[in-house]
Amino acid sequence: MGFPKMMSYLKGLLTSCLVLASVMSWAKAVPISIDKTKVKLPEETVKEPPQSVDTGLHYDRYLREVIDFLEKDQHFREKLHNTDMEDIKQGKLAKELDFVSHHVRTKLDELKRQEVSRLRTLIKAKQDIEGGNDIAVDHQALLKQFEYLNHMNPHTFEVEDLDRLIKSATNDLENYDKERHEEFKRYEMMKEHERREHLKTLDEEGRRKEEEHYEEMKKKHADHPKVNHPGSKDQLKEVWEEADGLDPEDFDPKTFFNLHDTNGDGFFDEQELEALFTKELEKIYDPTNEEDDMVEMEEERLRMREHVMNEVDTNKDRLVSLDEFLVATKKKEFLEPDSWETLEQNQEYTEEEMREFEEQLARQEEDLHQKAADLQQQREDLERQQEQLNAQKMELQQAVDHMERLKTQKVPPPPEMQLEGNAVPESLGHDQPPVPPEHQPLPPGHQDIPQEQQQQQQDAPPNQQDLGQEHQNVPQENQPLPPGHNSPPHDSPQMPLDHNNVP
Repeated sequence: MGFPKMMSYLKGLLTSCLVLASVMSWAKAVPISIDKTKVKLPEETVKEPPQSVDTGLHYDRYLREVIDFLEKDQHFREKLHNTDMEDIKQGKLAKELDFVSHHVRTKLDELKRQEVSRLRTLIKAKQDIEGGNDIAVDHQALLKQFEYLNHMNPHTFEVEDLDRLIKSATNDLENYDKERHEEFKRYEMMKEHERREHLKTLDEEGRRKEEEHYEEMKKKHADHPKVNHPGSKDQLKEVWEEADGLDPEDFDPKTFFNLHDTNGDGFFDEQELEALFTKELEKIYDPTNEEDDMVEMEEERLRMREHVMNEVDTNKDRLVSLDEFLVATKKKEFLEPDSWETLEQNQEYTEEEMREFEEQLARQEEDLHQKAADLQQQREDLERQQEQLNAQKMELQQAVDHMERLKTQKVPPPPEMQLEGNAVPESLGHDQPPVPPEHQPLPPGHQDIPQEQQQQQQDAPPNQQDLGQEHQNVPQENQPLPPGHNSPPHDSPQMPLDHNNVP
């Protein structure tokens, strides 16, 4: 079952090698008529040590390894044999640590260092999950939450460490039943809450049918054979007859105890007690039935075990010794017990508790909605920021592209070309219509002549036109040649004219 068993672990495991003598004594009480193939032989009990039980504590491995090594020390085992459970709880056994062998102490030091390292790793992992990668971790401060070891001295295992380990484990597991009850109560209230919420989604006819079905399932579940009082003679005799296959007339409490002390340590621990109630639970629960809840079945089993422990475990070490068991079989509660009320006869919660539970769920749901809204807002903000960044990135890329285009389009100007007369460069003539001579630009050095003056020059005789031209500031290379002179070819070099040789 994996149910935590602190006292069974501390007392049962630590004394496993010391109680074998008491286990041997039961052999003489076995009736001759008993099928010995179903009874453990003493020799087998000696050869097979009791199995380690998982306490369910998060430091179970550390606890088990410490106890295993302490058990190897002869002095410590002897002190354990003479120490009752109450003295163990008060820390008297821890003081005996000073007298164990050097080899055991050295191994305990190593175990403690490993446990401290494990805790630091867990703390670091938790920090990483919560997003605190860059935050410095104060391991000493965080180790304070682990009360089962002395965090101020992470290197050596001292008396205080054993005392802390025993007290922490004792306290944690003594509260286990209380915590389990609360957990099961929450389970039942949640189941009822979900049923009520489902009814709200139905119409009137649907709710009526659902309620009828619910009442029918409750009635079917409650219709089962009588359940015997756990730990009573009737209940144990039923196990003796149906599970062990023995004659109910030959029922013997001592033989029954030894038959069901499955690990042979001389005690009924919690798991061994719980196994005794299987036949009773089968009367109430069937995993194939819709009306039967297997979670409730396990809770019923634990209720039975807890009840027997309260009645029989007189020294409260969470173990039932043979002596305690035999004393209980002589009590009136064993012979004439009261009827046992099952879970369906005892509702785990009140309507007031149910109301508070639903209010708590409503607050939790509201908090979740608020957190979801905050996360959605953060997501939208991040998306807007991303859009802005993308727009800025695009603008920057466009600017870069524009600069690149400017660089590729920037062509150096062509070399200066010498034009004759009023000639127009080819590059300008292709795209424009021909310009009349009077509108063509004048060569450099020519002055604009008014139109009237141009007309007078055209009407004047040739000789006067020549005289008029002499007064114009015209470059010599553009002057007309005298008759008989031919224009030099364009390719031949032009010689400068000597004005003194001109007639």
